[in-house]
Amino acid sequence: MYEDDDRLRRRRSTAGSKYAELIPFTAVFDPLSAEHFVECGRSAHGRALFELRIASDWHPTGIRLAMVLCAPDRCETATMPETDAELATRLAVQAGELLVQLRGEMFAAGASIWDVRDSGDAAAQHFIAGELHTHRPDDAVLSEEGVEDPRRYDADRVWIIDPLDGTREYGEQGRSDWAVHIALWEHEAFGAAAVSLPAVDMVFSTDPAPPMPVLDRDRPRLITSRHRAPYAAVLVAEGLGCDAVRLGSAGAKAMAVVIGEADIYVHDGGMYQWDSAAPAAVAMAAGFHASRLDGSPLIYNDRDAWLPDFFVCRPELTEGVLKAMWG
Repeated sequence: MYEDDDRLRRRRSTAGSKYAELIPFTAVFDPLSAEHFVECGRSAHGRALFELRIASDWHPTGIRLAMVLCAPDRCETATMPETDAELATRLAVQAGELLVQLRGEMFAAGASIWDVRDSGDAAAQHFIAGELHTHRPDDAVLSEEGVEDPRRYDADRVWIIDPLDGTREYGEQGRSDWAVHIALWEHEAFGAAAVSLPAVDMVFSTDPAPPMPVLDRDRPRLITSRHRAPYAAVLVAEGLGCDAVRLGSAGAKAMAVVIGEADIYVHDGGMYQWDSAAPAAVAMAAGFHASRLDGSPLIYNDRDAWLPDFFVCRPELTEGVLKAMWG
């Protein structure tokens, strides 16, 4: 059916029906051309039963494959839709790339930090909202920079996004502690999420979730706001004898725990659902604890977007953190 080629892989399987014998067919795929392959099954009389074409498509998380089973003369190549996790990851990556480019261009042109911040918020919101409208038109959206969407109150699927978390840090040249948050709240639980740290070219997703690093410190490391340490964080630091680190952006701080740069992140004193949704989702998918300060579950898509506190930590530290705060 095809000439052998160093780039090609051949596999054999069987196909059949009540009208034909079980007969072998050959699958040929050229991963470099990223175009298609055709499988032909033949009946006992040598007639082609079907063709199976597969198209590959480059994607930030790897190669996606799509398959179509059809009659030989009516076969069309199709593209497999992005999963929610793939979409969240792509939007976090591409919005981050847009923000990095915009930031560099505006600073090079002499723009003020206020213009850089405002332009970053607006550009990332415009991009993400447009992509969600195109690819998930029936879903509702809750965004820091968007207009309130009343559909979300009774919706089963709500995207909770912060197009630019750490706007203050984004407006300061040289700072990398800012993030893009994309989360899907579906049927009272997280369906997918991604957090990107564009300035350091990192992205974290719920699928695949990042591995939990091994704890190799004698003293836990607590990460908190670069501007002020909330009282709850002071209690935890004193109770567990923590070393303290300061950083901007809720997403950057939570991901510092996920990658092992810190072990505990405590926030008290005010934030909104979009500040914590994606970081909490990614952390929990990786096996970390994430909850309100009193240990109760994080609940999203409440009509009031205010969700004033949360903490993330390694699971073995959860009991100690709660005891330090509440006795």
